Amino acid sequence: MIWKELQHREELRNRPVPTGLHPIVEEKQDDLVQRASEEGINIVITDGFRSFEEQDEIYAQGRTREGNIVSYAEGGESYHNYGLAIDFVLQTDDDVIWDLEYDGNGNGESDWMEVVEIAKDLGFTWGGDFRGFKDYPHFEMRFGLSIRELKRGERPDEGPVVY
Repeated sequence: MIWKELQHREELRNRPVPTGLHPIVEEKQDDLVQRASEEGINIVITDGFRSFEEQDEIYAQGRTREGNIVSYAEGGESYHNYGLAIDFVLQTDDDVIWDLEYDGNGNGESDWMEVVEIAKDLGFTWGGDFRGFKDYPHFEMRFGLSIRELKRGERPDEGPVVY
């Protein structure tokens, strides 16, 4: 069994860095938007795949560029860089909002947290559950791979999601 696992890991290694969302993440993203809509919650996906360069630009904000710090991940250090993460925001009739308390569908529950529960049900990990920096708009699918493994060139299969 260990040999098969090692052989499988070797097959996943040294794949090129993706240039878009992983197909399963993209499918689950679409499911998230649809299921939230069915609950009367409109969301907008504000970010998905990011190149290392785009990640470095975001990392620079609040450090070498004006603005608040919004990320602690440099290029290559984010699941976005491997097509395994998305960010979202709530869409109202007038605007987009990052309000964790907003109840636009009027059911007495936070729309934000309803979206989080849907995302978790779809297999995403939520950035609001992170131990350190809380990244409330962030969802990711790790496929059992750490950033270190992704940086080494390991990539997830494109088969069914294993929760």
